[in-house]
Amino acid sequence: MRFLDHPPRFLFFTGKGGVGKTSLACASAVTLAEAGRRVLLVSTDPASNVGQVFGLAIGNRITAIPAVPNLSALEIDPQDAARAYRDRLVGPVRGVLPDAVVKGIEEQLSGACTTEIAAFDEFTALLTDAGLTAGFEHIVFDTAPTGHTIRLLQLPGAWSGFLETGKGDASCLGPLAGLEKQRSQYQAAVAALADPQRTRLVLVARAQRAALREVARTHEELAAIGLSRQSLVINGILPSGAAQGDALAAAIVRREAEALAGLPVALQALPVDKVALKPFNLVGLDALRRLLADDETDATDDDGAEACAFDAPALSSLVDAIAADGHGLVMLMGKGGVGKTTLAAAIALALALARRGLPVHLTTSDPAAHLAKTLDGAVDTLTVSRIDPREETERYRRQVLASKGAGLDAEGRALLEEDLRSPCTEEIAVFQAFSRIIREAGRKFVVMDTAPTGHTLLLLDATGAYHREVSRQMGGKGLHFSTPMMQLQDPEQTKTLIVTLAETTPVLEAARLQEDLRRAGIEPWAWVVNNSVAASRPRAPLLRRRAANELAEIDAVATRHARRYAVVPLLDEEPVGVARLLQLSAPAGTGV
Repeated sequence: MRFLDHPPRFLFFTGKGGVGKTSLACASAVTLAEAGRRVLLVSTDPASNVGQVFGLAIGNRITAIPAVPNLSALEIDPQDAARAYRDRLVGPVRGVLPDAVVKGIEEQLSGACTTEIAAFDEFTALLTDAGLTAGFEHIVFDTAPTGHTIRLLQLPGAWSGFLETGKGDASCLGPLAGLEKQRSQYQAAVAALADPQRTRLVLVARAQRAALREVARTHEELAAIGLSRQSLVINGILPSGAAQGDALAAAIVRREAEALAGLPVALQALPVDKVALKPFNLVGLDALRRLLADDETDATDDDGAEACAFDAPALSSLVDAIAADGHGLVMLMGKGGVGKTTLAAAIALALALARRGLPVHLTTSDPAAHLAKTLDGAVDTLTVSRIDPREETERYRRQVLASKGAGLDAEGRALLEEDLRSPCTEEIAVFQAFSRIIREAGRKFVVMDTAPTGHTLLLLDATGAYHREVSRQMGGKGLHFSTPMMQLQDPEQTKTLIVTLAETTPVLEAARLQEDLRRAGIEPWAWVVNNSVAASRPRAPLLRRRAANELAEIDAVATRHARRYAVVPLLDEEPVGVARLLQLSAPAGTGV
């Protein structure tokens, strides 16, 4: 594997949920350790199962892996880190500031932004304190800090005074307010990340066009902030030998080959490795050693490929329930790569067609060409619009500078302009653009793709950038009013659908998103498990074993996470065009 050639001291594995970062990080650490290198494996992934992979409890302490000489591991729990971070910031003001103010600070520090920064706070010492890691030649990180986190840490150092004088507005300044004392340490950590002699970033993706476009954006974003030494690993490629006698498997092999042939230009200069899809769960040393091996027998091995019973609600059951209301907002949420755009188009089409003839507005912040290609046709009752994040962000910046910045001195205005370069600014700007469209849901269906994240909703709800301001101005006058946040929180007006895949990490990430939404007062209406192999009734042995592995995750969605749910099968043809999109809401299979 090229990404392990001449490895530097720090190896970071990053990518969307469910692409196999943890497995590849663990397998790489084992490979290096068995080659005689002293290795520390560090996980900062909240969905990490490193301990489960090795079959022992690890936790927040350096723990030797007995079965692998030279290998130790450490798990940083981001939620524990975030709690400690919040306590450090809020503790000094409890009993000093009014309870309502303290509660507001706690709410502002409850989102994903705080969790990212707190996790970075925890492992910074591993990058900068040579004494802690002197015994190790390589440190392998499962989940690198995102470009979002690094850009936040590059904001100016005068946050605390800016906030204390009341000049700050809804942004990431709250979570960042406690970092000033460690600024030099963070600068050293960011420098280590950007040093190609010390750090290599391994981008992990699947062989899917949308996933490769997403990882190309990640590559460019991280390269722009100095992380230039990168490699690409395309994981989970279905071997051609697995396609014999199975139309679904043959179609997957063909689609993956086409996706790889059309690799985005931004990725073509990177070293690229390909890892075959495995039929087994990646738990235990034997599985990890086999992951990076090119074993063709895995594709045709019939062991464990027995049929498995499967029955679950189809997407059509959710669409029928949505259509019964005659209008409303349908908001699809989920991590990148789970298929939100495709499902949003499928739901919008199903509402507009199938003898319903209902007027539907489908809106997205994804590139317009992508959505147009997905639909590949026009429907009289369907309106499609695009929100351009760059245009909306620039509009929002101008608005804030004209209002909030009008009364600031030169120093305060400069800090405000710097803050408005925070990645949170784009999230808020896109939310405001969505808010303008939300009003249409009182008379028609509005289906929203790439909806605001749980982090954005928490941020807006905690700071009251719009909602609380309107409440304060209107509430005392006896007037009826409604804000976008109130509409999202009203189950009679909004149905929020969480999209995931039938794999461990995507389900865990979707569950965390659900908790974020609930803290913002939004109760998800349903979950959609997308691209299910089990629902596709495969015949190829490798896919049948993968289908059997899905059942536990689908059961977790049905019994622990979702009030209602649907399962969408993996199609043998890419769901592009009206006819294929409508297939996604066809009844699920009754057996595999």
